Amino acid sequence: MSIRIRVATYNVHKCRGLDRRTVPERIADVIAELDADVVAIQEILDARSGRPQFDQARRVHSRLRDYGVCFGENRKLQGGAYGNMTLSCFPVSDCQNYDLTWRHRERRGCLRSDIALPDHTMLHIFNVHLGTSFTERRHQARKLLTDQVLQRAEYRGPRIVVGDFNEWTRGLTSRMMADAFEEIKPGKILRYARTYPGILPVFHLDHFYYDKRLTLRSFHLHRSRNALIASDHLPIVAEFEASG
Repeated sequence: MSIRIRVATYNVHKCRGLDRRTVPERIADVIAELDADVVAIQEILDARSGRPQFDQARRVHSRLRDYGVCFGENRKLQGGAYGNMTLSCFPVSDCQNYDLTWRHRERRGCLRSDIALPDHTMLHIFNVHLGTSFTERRHQARKLLTDQVLQRAEYRGPRIVVGDFNEWTRGLTSRMMADAFEEIKPGKILRYARTYPGILPVFHLDHFYYDKRLTLRSFHLHRSRNALIASDHLPIVAEFEASG
């Protein structure tokens, strides 16, 4: 038996669009357009007391009730939690957030969500946001690829690693990840593959890596009218086939 699963990654830039408006509901509308089973979100706030525009995770999820939610806090911001959030249409059996912070740099993390697919396969989604420094990312990639994060012996199902890697050239982080996983290379699939900044993207910062147990069936950059303005990143979507 095989099952198809559509996975998206989207850096929502604290729900602040290129028009300088902070509108969580607009981000939710873009996510709804993706029609994805799993959505890995970076740069989102969960601050429920204080100014309404910082109550982002709850407001996004309130418009997307078909999804379960995992939140990984990387640091405090505006009186609440700030980090990554993963939405899933399938049941989530467990979530864990891993600290990838290096020295004095901004706190970064990787959120793991264990997702139970209808064929009883356990899919492990890793939602990543790496740092902006080359040295920082090198440290973070090495930590990701240890038996404490991506290589844990107890993982029973295939793994997908997605998110904002902040790497626009093929640096050490990209090479290390590609040695351990299959890699989606947008430039070989799409005519326009860059995701940042949104309306006139010049960099490819958002990446997909996946286990050989999965087969890539499709991949696209989402460029709707809403998506072009809602964040400084464009979402990308991949569809995989998993064989149980």
